[in-house]
Amino acid sequence: MALGKRKDVAQPLFVSTADLPGVKPNPFYDTVNKVLSAHHFDAFVEPLCAKFYKDNVGRPGLAPGIYFRCLLVGYFEGLDSERGIAWRCADSKSLGLFLGYAIDQQTPDHSTISRTRRLIDLETHQEVFAYLLKILANHDLIEGKTIGVDSTTLEANAALRSIVRRDNGQKYQEFLTDLAKQSGIETPTREDLAKLDRKRKNKGSNDDWQNPYDPDAKITKMKDGTTHLAHKAEHAVDMDSGVILAVNICDAAAGDTRTICDTINQASENLRAIKDDARVSEKISDAWASEAVADKGYHSNDTMCDLSEMQLRSYISEPDRGRRNWSASSANEEDASKLLDARDATYANRRRIKGKRGRALMRKRGELLERSFAHNYETGAMRRLHLRHRENIAKRVLIHTAGFNLGLLMRVKYGLIKPRRLSDAVDGALLGLWLAWSWLLDIVGCLNDRRRAMWTRLDQTNDSLVLQAA
Repeated sequence: MALGKRKDVAQPLFVSTADLPGVKPNPFYDTVNKVLSAHHFDAFVEPLCAKFYKDNVGRPGLAPGIYFRCLLVGYFEGLDSERGIAWRCADSKSLGLFLGYAIDQQTPDHSTISRTRRLIDLETHQEVFAYLLKILANHDLIEGKTIGVDSTTLEANAALRSIVRRDNGQKYQEFLTDLAKQSGIETPTREDLAKLDRKRKNKGSNDDWQNPYDPDAKITKMKDGTTHLAHKAEHAVDMDSGVILAVNICDAAAGDTRTICDTINQASENLRAIKDDARVSEKISDAWASEAVADKGYHSNDTMCDLSEMQLRSYISEPDRGRRNWSASSANEEDASKLLDARDATYANRRRIKGKRGRALMRKRGELLERSFAHNYETGAMRRLHLRHRENIAKRVLIHTAGFNLGLLMRVKYGLIKPRRLSDAVDGALLGLWLAWSWLLDIVGCLNDRRRAMWTRLDQTNDSLVLQAA
């Protein structure tokens, strides 16, 4: 074969589409489109979003079906920003076909995607998320009886160095300088300020400080132990299939015991929407949303009472608090009644988690809930946010997790993994073949070594016999 040389190419001014190389649709995205078309996804979202558009005003709008597909691409391709989504869609012809663009058409710009996201409200995104849940229910992937709840933190698009005081808007550096001058240091250095700041208590209180660019972000400790401005994402997961039933983007400073009921209520509303739809009402359990599973961070007297009032059988790990005193001699009658209700709910929960089903649910909780976080925020690249304000973040995360649910459908029903993971699967298969080949070579080498050692011993035995005969 002759050596080829790279040459400068002058692009033609006009090209016929018949002369362009053929574009084959990606099998994964082609299957997703077929599933969405079979369930009339575009016919559902277009009337739903029509109220946010006006005819003959401004530039042409982005079709709702294309907008939601762009956000799904963000999950499937592991893209954390809308700029990245726009660039990837423009770069890939197969993604252009997935969105519904011809090969000679321009895919949407990132500003168009962002403008459409701001245009469509959060409630509409939630309705789209619930509609995609009906698609999964139609494929028998939602049982809905047992709901697992867990939360994680998402790093906000805001820096700690930019925080200001809530009362007067003073910056953190200026606040430290004033403290240093009050302590007798007229011209404090950076080392003096750092030393002064190190000794202060409660220096990162959310009651005193906020970020002016994203007031919803709160100072909190992340999963890796570092401190950042963050938001909290709480998932409600079907414990039978791993489908995410609801996503609650809430205050990062709010404790788990304060947010679990809101998350379960969102999951119950989505399940009720499935049950009220005659097409898929028989696909989920009649005892939907009747059990709740969570870790020990959600255990409290109020949580136990609230779940009992919601008629939910709780399977919540109980922290080791030692022997508890349920006497209410110093409390009034109402408080005493609440304490007794909390005692009964706590003892019932304790009895359930010690049973065979409770232990099995605890093991399954760690598998299904942590898996949803890993797919959405680690490989899905949403651990570090590029949006500000909780409503914007909730819109993006809702459709992102809807992509997770569709990916689960593709994997379980069609045996298709995400396109971005396909190359990893090929690399893994090649690595497995290489390891198997290396293993065979090692076995052959060991057999050869044993054969050589055996012949060496035989030669030594023959030599000794010859010497004895001589």
